[in-house]
Amino acid sequence: MVHMIDESRLLIERVQTGVRMEKRLLKILKGFAEYHDMSLGDLLEGIVLHAFDGKTPFSAASLDRIRELKRFYDFDLDSSASHRLKEIKSRRGKPVGEVKEG
Repeated sequence: MVHMIDESRLLIERVQTGVRMEKRLLKILKGFAEYHDMSLGDLLEGIVLHAFDGKTPFSAASLDRIRELKRFYDFDLDSSASHRLKEIKSRRGKPVGEVKEG
């Protein structure tokens, strides 16, 4: 069933965000967005809107492309890792790769 949305509701305001995520996962998302000639933000919005409706955002062909990107970036995590990932900490207690202040 396709829902008709008043076009005026599609006018939105986007904001810049500083989201941190697993490095290889971000590479896969960027690669997938680039393959579809869309921005990373547009891809993430689409994924979240589908998830909020309880729908899968990916076709069978898209899932094949994602599997290829996962192999390319040596990414072996799946949804069972969700909420269990632990960030590597440096000796000073900051996440690896974090910029020093000062």
